[in-house]
This record gives sequence, C-alpha cells and structure tokens, in this order.
Amino acid sequence: MSSTPHLDALQRDGFVVIRNLLTPAEITHYRTIATEVTTKTRTGGWPHFRTHLLHPEMEHRQSFAKCYFSESILKVVEELVGVSSSADTEPLVMELFNLLVAPETKDFELRWHRDDIAETATAEEELAQLAAKSPGGRQSHAQYNLALCPDASLIVIPGSHRRARTDIERNAKPYEPSLPDQLVVQLQPGDAVFYDSNILHRGVYKGKDEGAEETRLTLHGSLGVKADGDDEKKKVRATAVLQHGVGAWVHRDDAAFGIGERPEKMRANLVAMGTGEGIGYSLKG
Repeated sequence: MSSTPHLDALQRDGFVVIRNLLTPAEITHYRTIATEVTTKTRTGGWPHFRTHLLHPEMEHRQSFAKCYFSESILKVVEELVGVSSSADTEPLVMELFNLLVAPETKDFELRWHRDDIAETATAEEELAQLAAKSPGGRQSHAQYNLALCPDASLIVIPGSHRRARTDIERNAKPYEPSLPDQLVVQLQPGDAVFYDSNILHRGVYKGKDEGAEETRLTLHGSLGVKADGDDEKKKVRATAVLQHGVGAWVHRDDAAFGIGERPEKMRANLVAMGTGEGIGYSLKG
C-alpha cells in the first residue's frame, strides 16, 4: 500500500477524487449557509462578483473558515504538496476560497485551458512550463472543488498535465464539446476533486430558473506552499492569487479568524506576499 495514494493518483491522472470528505451533517450545514450567501449575492447584498468566503465582511465567514482550514482538507493538501506543519514552522499559505454556483436563466461554459500556461504556447514551451511548474511531479499549491450538491461541471483530459497538447487539442475550437479521452468528473455532495491546475480542462455549468432552488453549490479552494527565499516563485504564485482581490483585505485587523494559531500563520504567509498591486496577472482574459 502506498503512503501517498492521493498524490499517486494526482501525478498519474492530473486529478484525484476523494469521496465523503464532509460528513452528512457538514454537508447540510454548509449547503444552508452557502445558499444564504448566494441569495444575498444574487439580490445585490454582496458587492464582490468573485465571492471570497473568507472576506472579513462575509456572512458566515467563521464557518467557512473552519471548512477551509479543517484537518481533513489540510491533511490532503500536505500530502499533495509534500510538506508538514510543526510548532515552529507553517509551510502552507492561505490562498483562495470561493463559491461556484449555477448561472441563472442560461447555461455557461469555460473554454479549454490550463490555468497558468497560455494557449499560445508552443509544444516546446508547454513542456518546459509544465516541468517548471511541477518539479518532481509536485505543484507548489493544491486546488480543489468540494461539492455541496451533485456536480458534473468539471471536464478534464486525464494525463494532459504531463504532456504538450496533441494536434487535435491544439486545433480544437475553444468550446469543443468532445475531445478524445475527456472525462466528466462526477461529484456527489461531500465529495472533492483535487486537480493539477495545468491539466487541460474546462467547465460546463447548467443554468437554473431565476429564484429556483440552488442546483450547484461548490466550494473552490486553493492553498500554497511558502516559497522562502525564492523571489521568482513568490512572484509567480502572487500573480495567480492576489489578482483575485484577497490582497486588499487579508492584512486588515478584522481579518483574523479566531479559530486557532495555524490559520493565522497561514494568513500571515499570504500577507507577506503583498497586496497584489502592480504585479500583473498569470493569464490574459
């Protein structure tokens, strides 16, 4: 038996599904509060389009923080990125925690992409960047979708995180509905998928009627590894994280979580990355 089964699957396939990461009681609780903040946002009560659930003014913030910083999630993250916390050091960096919901009245799709490798990259550039961004087969961050409702929105091409695009993939239409070997990741409430950010993937989101019950409530989180002494790694990750606005408030006095020391150490690691002003973006568009 492997001591790192989740990492093994991630390195092989580019994603790993973990079933029942939440208990039934947790699913009910988080679905209830996620519905409340979604309704508030849809009706204009929350001004931020990208609803960062750890914002100091976000309703139910502490409950969402308990999920984000939970031992069950952090244990998986530590395995995937190859670090462990101690009393003296905290290697993880708080990054993003957003809520993904169904669009109202119409469907919505994302184009095929890798999160931080441009579609204009040549095959040689792709291979070089994939190797640089996952040295030794490990990324310097872990990201996941944690479903509170049945979710079949993520479509991936297994193994594409370790190779350049094929000619078919490179020449495909941006919203091509069917590519060879593509797989729809099927999640039930409480399931999570952790995936390599540079696997070739896209999202297909089915709309719901205006005012109807929420059909998609998925927690999307990412956590990084502290890049001590490596300014280039710090800059690369900062462009991917701070562009989402978290740098504008994470340093505030009211941004403390009050749920233990480890979340504060992880928040301090993010504060050290800066505010995000003038650093640019990881991708265009």
